[in-house]
Amino acid sequence: MSKKTFEQSLKQLEQIVEELESGELPLEKAVKKFEDGIKLSRSCSSKLDEIERKITILLKDQADDVVEKPFISD
Repeated sequence: MSKKTFEQSLKQLEQIVEELESGELPLEKAVKKFEDGIKLSRSCSSKLDEIERKITILLKDQADDVVEKPFISD
């Protein structure tokens, strides 16, 4: 089984949240969904941390100092 992308994991996590918020799941299913959600949340957080480390490395200048630059969204 291939690893899920961040986007796939986030979408699945959003679906789980919607299901849990509906209040229509039996307790056992709700607990299982909650466990799955925790795993997905940790996976997403880990992926975000990894990307942050990569960005930090890319932003280091020649003196090995991190140069902060404003994020400009198009």
